[in-house]
Amino acid sequence: MSVVIGVRVPERLKKEMEELGIDYTKEIREYLEKRVKEEKLSRILKRLGEMQKSMKKIDEDIASKIIREERELR
Repeated sequence: MSVVIGVRVPERLKKEMEELGIDYTKEIREYLEKRVKEEKLSRILKRLGEMQKSMKKIDEDIASKIIREERELR
């Protein structure tokens, strides 16, 4: 199912697209699909970066704990 989105463009631009045979409906649809994919990827990469930072902190905490325990055993 699809929905209609209206876009206002200068009349000159619409005429030029028609003269050049540009299928602006297709162009807009493809651009929006591409833009959504880019935004999803950006958010995923941001979350991965945040997870990596927290994992590094966990690794540092675990390493500190292991070292402390080893020292106490001596």
